[in-house]
Amino acid sequence: MQSLAHALPGALAELLRGAPLSPGKVAFAWNAAVGPAVQRASAVHLEGSVLLVDASTAAWAHEISRSSAVILTRLQTLLGAGVVARIEIRRA
Repeated sequence: MQSLAHALPGALAELLRGAPLSPGKVAFAWNAAVGPAVQRASAVHLEGSVLLVDASTAAWAHEISRSSAVILTRLQTLLGAGVVARIEIRRA
């Protein structure tokens, strides 16, 4: 038997992958992948398979860049392997 904490991420990923792709779905997955602090310091937009991330400061851009491999893996788990191929970080 799995605990709820272990089962919830998988269930969330299944629900997200089944929903139509939309800006709201991408924003929700971004928030789930990075947490509320990074979410508040950034804005995202999907162009093709590239996730454009506008960071509010240079420090946040650096932090997101440093964590981009982990974030990309989380997004691919939540949205599906082909939805986000890479992340491009920009300073807003």
